[in-house]
Amino acid sequence: LVMATQNPIETEGTYPLPEAQIDRFMMKVLVDYPNQEEEYVIVERVTGAAIDINPVTSTDQLAALQREVRKVYCDPSLIHHAVKLVAATRDPAQYGLDDLGKYIAFGASPRATISLIEGARALALLRGRAYVWPEDISDLVHDVLRHRISLTYEALAAGIDSQVIVDRIVK
Repeated sequence: LVMATQNPIETEGTYPLPEAQIDRFMMKVLVDYPNQEEEYVIVERVTGAAIDINPVTSTDQLAALQREVRKVYCDPSLIHHAVKLVAATRDPAQYGLDDLGKYIAFGASPRATISLIEGARALALLRGRAYVWPEDISDLVHDVLRHRISLTYEALAAGIDSQVIVDRIVK
């Protein structure tokens, strides 16, 4: 399990990861600045007395949760839906999105579809269900796809980002 942060400020001396490595991250979750109450809690925790940190789970418990996620039912029609969403990043014209093709250099790989379905299963389990709903997929589609779409220079010049591309595909 790897979690990483990406700070757009002070990137001197760092280099972007190649697309093949970026594709191995299941999601790219955007985190905005905290509100004032949240920031107060953060400052209190960081500057306050040291606390003992205890593990919240073991590797065995994590493996058991992964097995439980795999048991969550995902209807084949939802898998087909996920396949089409990801395929539309590679060949938008096939889905009536001819104008998007000039903005996409490379679309998402099959790993994106796998991540979308596995993420939807995990989200369904967190929501107390043993089956995936379409909303589980739609709630994750931006997080799963935003970092997997390589944009053309034309997209960058037009101010088109992957969020816009995914919005159009979902619509």
